Amino acid sequence: MAERVLVVGGGVIGIACAVFLQRAGCRVTLLERDTVGGGASRGNCGLLYGSDLVPLCHPGAVAHGLRLLLAGGSPLVVRPSLDPARLAWFVRFARHCRPARLAPAMRARARLLSSAVALYTEAFARGELFAAEPPAGVLLVFEGEEGLRAYRETNRLLAPWGCAAEEVPAARLAEIEPALRPGAAGGFWHRADRHLRPERLMDSWKQAALRAGVELREGATAFGFRREGDRIAAVLADAGEFAADQVVLAAGAWTAPLARKAGIRLPIQPGKGYSRTHPLSGRPPAVPCYFYERRVVVTPFADGVRLGGTMEFAGFDLALDPDRLEALAHAAAAGLLEPPAAAPCECWAGLRPMSPDDLPLIGRAPGGSNLWVASGHGMLGLTAAPATGRLLAELVTGRRPHIDPRPFSPRRFR
Repeated sequence: MAERVLVVGGGVIGIACAVFLQRAGCRVTLLERDTVGGGASRGNCGLLYGSDLVPLCHPGAVAHGLRLLLAGGSPLVVRPSLDPARLAWFVRFARHCRPARLAPAMRARARLLSSAVALYTEAFARGELFAAEPPAGVLLVFEGEEGLRAYRETNRLLAPWGCAAEEVPAARLAEIEPALRPGAAGGFWHRADRHLRPERLMDSWKQAALRAGVELREGATAFGFRREGDRIAAVLADAGEFAADQVVLAAGAWTAPLARKAGIRLPIQPGKGYSRTHPLSGRPPAVPCYFYERRVVVTPFADGVRLGGTMEFAGFDLALDPDRLEALAHAAAAGLLEPPAAAPCECWAGLRPMSPDDLPLIGRAPGGSNLWVASGHGMLGLTAAPATGRLLAELVTGRRPHIDPRPFSPRRFR
């Protein structure tokens, strides 16, 4: 008899896990507190960024972060808090900024993202998932020479993995993207990366789950567990009690507080990002542009333009800060000849699940024999989803993992 698997969380990671588990022969039910794909998976900038191998906790990140915090209009905000879990997270983050940690982290990210890009490419070719935007790469644009020089070193680190970008001198930027305002110091073009409208991708993930036979339960908020010894016998939700042989926590930023209900502590903190989506107007870019110093992405879609970015550590507060939204518009105005003129049709904030070593947690939870975790993807959830789903399904069903799971083990933080 097929094992009953309950996946908690209907973002891109949860639904990818559900699809791969169902295809592996499990009977999968997915619980989502709101609507499938309605959280952090929906309003992001839609980059499939397989070149993003350098973790946030790289050498020099702490000093750079402090400089950002002291600068006016910084893309990084840390709201004051005495929360012990958040303070411990920052201490762990700082410890992972040592040079010796960089190469292993890049290796792990390279294997996960390479697998994900290959799986997406196959799914797009078969028409299983939506990818309407034409591949255009991602163009990193630098205002000053200091940032440009720093990224040359980053690009050198990417070269052994086949992810190095083409450096673009200032004089050539307009050839690649005529919508850019003159005056930038230069750029780097990651040609192999691509973009898409995340809402439409999530719709196609949902349809893929339904075709596979996954039972989707939307509007079902999990709030606890019924244990039998070291096993989770059932998940308690406002929609009832859901018994399962295996339970997967893939609830994004809410994974850690839910895991605490099972007596398990996971070092995942919510990192709030913002976006504003505008209807097409003026002269939008054809290539997604990442204004590097400002940490703001401008992504063109067939029917609009999305500005997104910033990182705000403010707990689970999803309130929209007008200053953060205005910073996105200011960055677009500084970088584009004709920034979006029409009022935004949507302003949005979502919580990224941030781990202190900027590697996701994929595998068996510490202290739970049938409890699994797939979370902590930070800003790579959309990109890493299919590889995460495949790896998690392999681990749950006892199959040989297609990539080394050890760097992602949730038990590495014990």
